[in-house]
This record gives sequence, structure tokens and C-alpha cells, in this order.
Amino acid sequence: MAKKDEKREYEDFKVNFTPKTKCNNDLRKEVVNVFLDEKCGYWRNDTKIVTRYKYFVEKLEDGRSVYLLRPAYLNKGIDFQVTVERFKNGKDARPSHKDIFSDLKLKKSENPEEFKQLLKAIKRVWDCEDLDTVRKQYNFSFREGFSVELILKVLKWLFIEQDITYSNYDGRGMLYRAILDNSL
Repeated sequence: MAKKDEKREYEDFKVNFTPKTKCNNDLRKEVVNVFLDEKCGYWRNDTKIVTRYKYFVEKLEDGRSVYLLRPAYLNKGIDFQVTVERFKNGKDARPSHKDIFSDLKLKKSENPEEFKQLLKAIKRVWDCEDLDTVRKQYNFSFREGFSVELILKVLKWLFIEQDITYSNYDGRGMLYRAILDNSL
């Protein structure tokens, strides 16, 4: 536990990470094992050195990156935050589940038929199909909200985060059902 007068410095690491495995249990293990290889925090000259990591996992067509930020400050254990460069007001931020739900409702009201296809694409990402393959099989024309590419790439990693955080429950299934409950 941090003391009020404790001196603290940060050592930041940036890592490009592309998983080799595709789905659920193996993917969960691969991601956790990468995190277990992180350099631990340490003390130097009465100063606590905290290590922080950014794992760059996706590149968006507009040049921004999706990255995993560790440690995550809102949860405990081996958790991470899914972050998008310049997501809000030109600053890096983590899209919340609420952000995704709101955007999906916006897309549904814009084009209900195309929205049904988007839900199929999301289901395929949930099923761990390759993102590029999924995206090539649809031609979305939504004008409002986030790009479909951003939604799918963020959801891929939110599903993985849920698999790790809630591995004894239903991980990605809980988020997928919440998407359906909030958008149908």
C-alpha cells in the first residue's frame, strides 16, 4: 500500500504484441504469460519504481493504435485496460462498455438492416474468427459514431479482458450478452 509521503517514479515500456493463438483458453493463457514476463516494480534510492506497460495490439486504418495498458488501476490482479489513441478529445482513453452500447444503439437507429449484419460480425469476433477476414466480408456504410473497425478491434480485446478477469464464470459471454441486451 502506498504511503502518503512515498517517492514514486515510473518506468514505462512499449511492446508490440500479436497473439499466436486464436481463442478462449489458449489465448487467455498466452496473454497472461506475456504479462507474467513483465519487469516487476522495485526500489531505487528510497524511491519506488513502478513499471507500466503499453502493449500495442491493433492498428486502425486512420493510423491510431489500440493498446493494452497495465497495470489497470480500477481492478485487481492481472487485469488491463483497452485503450485507443486519441479516442476522446484528442487524448488516449479507454472505450467503456457504455460507449460501445451507445454507439451500437446509434447504428441501429441509423440503419436497422445493416445493424443486423454488424451484430453478425460481432458474433464472429466473439467466436474468435480472424478480424481481417470478418471485416472483408461486410460492407458497412454507417455515418454516425465510431468506425466499425474500431468497434470490432476494441471488442476483440474487451472479450479477451473479460475471459481473463472472469475466467471462472463466462468471460466473453457476459459481455456478448450485455451487447445483445443493450442493443436489441
